[in-house]
Amino acid sequence: MRRCWSQPLVHGCDQHRRLVADGSASHYPYSADGRIAVPADADWLDPLLALTFAAAVTSRIELASGVLLLPEHNPVLLAKQAATLDVLSAGRFCLGVGVGWSAEEFAALGVPFAGRGRRTDEYLAAMRTLWAEDPASFTGEFTRFDAIRVNPKPLRGGRLPVVVGGNSDAALRRAVTLADGWYGFNVPAADVPARMAVLADECTRHGRAFDELTVAVALSDGIPEHLPVLGTAGVTELVVVGAPPPVPDAAATWVAELAATWIRPEG
Repeated sequence: MRRCWSQPLVHGCDQHRRLVADGSASHYPYSADGRIAVPADADWLDPLLALTFAAAVTSRIELASGVLLLPEHNPVLLAKQAATLDVLSAGRFCLGVGVGWSAEEFAALGVPFAGRGRRTDEYLAAMRTLWAEDPASFTGEFTRFDAIRVNPKPLRGGRLPVVVGGNSDAALRRAVTLADGWYGFNVPAADVPARMAVLADECTRHGRAFDELTVAVALSDGIPEHLPVLGTAGVTELVVVGAPPPVPDAAATWVAELAATWIRPEG
């Protein structure tokens, strides 16, 4: 299965504009030195808008956000936007979400950084309610609504696939208990089996079948020779991270080169 992940440059988070100042004090969890490698003035495309554009010019490839920082968004509005993209793409969209890492970014948006994990869990539950029920009501710590209608609905029986991004045990637990899959970002290939073991343990603990989950991984040191090991470990998708060429006319050649490197002929 081929999937297009909206992942600007080499960063997987939903920073549709750079909200934190250069030299942020927040620790970036996906690098050894705690600093993000992407320039602060890079063009951070909004993932839902970028994927809507992609949906309009494709017909078969699946689409996913990798990842959208859920606690920074209004869940009612986001439920409508995500379902709209699902409808416009004929049911090809998967919502990848994360909890976020930049306290400065949350502050600029007026959203408390503390409690973002609980907020994420609650927003997911609220959005599931909005997608499945009409009218929908929900009461929680961070959001509440009573007998509202939010349309359109996702095309797959009022349900939209959700993947949780993040490499921590908490992210793995959230993927098992609240979502349909896990996305690990910038993971060393040698660490994948251990992360998969934790994911399997969480499935056992919470009564979830492991094969119900999709597992996508972006490796920090990936080479094609890692593919058999990833498949054996239970990884279902490999996210190849790279910066596209600056000239649009070169994009087709760039994609063809990636395909030639990573897609192995069957048999």
